[in-house]
Amino acid sequence: MTLTAEQGVRRGRKFDQVLDGARKVFMRDGFERASVDDIAREAGVSKATIYAYFPDKRLMFLEVARSECQRQTEAAEASIGEDVPARVALTVAAERIVGFLTSDFGQRMFRIVVGEGERFPGLGAEFHEHGPGLIHRRLVHHLGCYVATGELAIDDLDLAADQFAQLCKASIQEKLLFGLTPAVTKQDVQRSVQGTVDMFMARYGAKG
Repeated sequence: MTLTAEQGVRRGRKFDQVLDGARKVFMRDGFERASVDDIAREAGVSKATIYAYFPDKRLMFLEVARSECQRQTEAAEASIGEDVPARVALTVAAERIVGFLTSDFGQRMFRIVVGEGERFPGLGAEFHEHGPGLIHRRLVHHLGCYVATGELAIDDLDLAADQFAQLCKASIQEKLLFGLTPAVTKQDVQRSVQGTVDMFMARYGAKG
């Protein structure tokens, strides 16, 4: 097994199996009510195997969030080839972010973190670091690349990345959060993505 120093998580042959079981139980029961016994049963492994990979439940929860955000980020980056115009890359990024926000996984994770943050101080900050924070850091990197090529003109990359992510949430997140709509349609997603990219390019697109 190898030790991930940043998180104290060990990886081995049944790691993905354990993570999949943990994901299902957390999504079903939330963070507090999810038990190691239930996760072991769902994953088809022993409790000893669970503890061999994860010293505590908190790290398991954070790894579920991190792995999903990592998967989403890698999928988005893989779909963008070299020399792709900034507008095209930003459209793909917005589609992925909106897709995550409207997914069952994304909504449940958000509710778990917000709902249980009081009982578990620091959970929200750690979730952000290993989840949305990962996406933010990749956005900063790619925006910087487009600044270097002259396609974008951005002085504050960190702020611009935050603004992009927030634009993706416009007209969608609050409707889902407060139950104002039973579901988000493809038209809703397209409207949000297009509006995000148009506004971002209007502000940061390099003027000929």
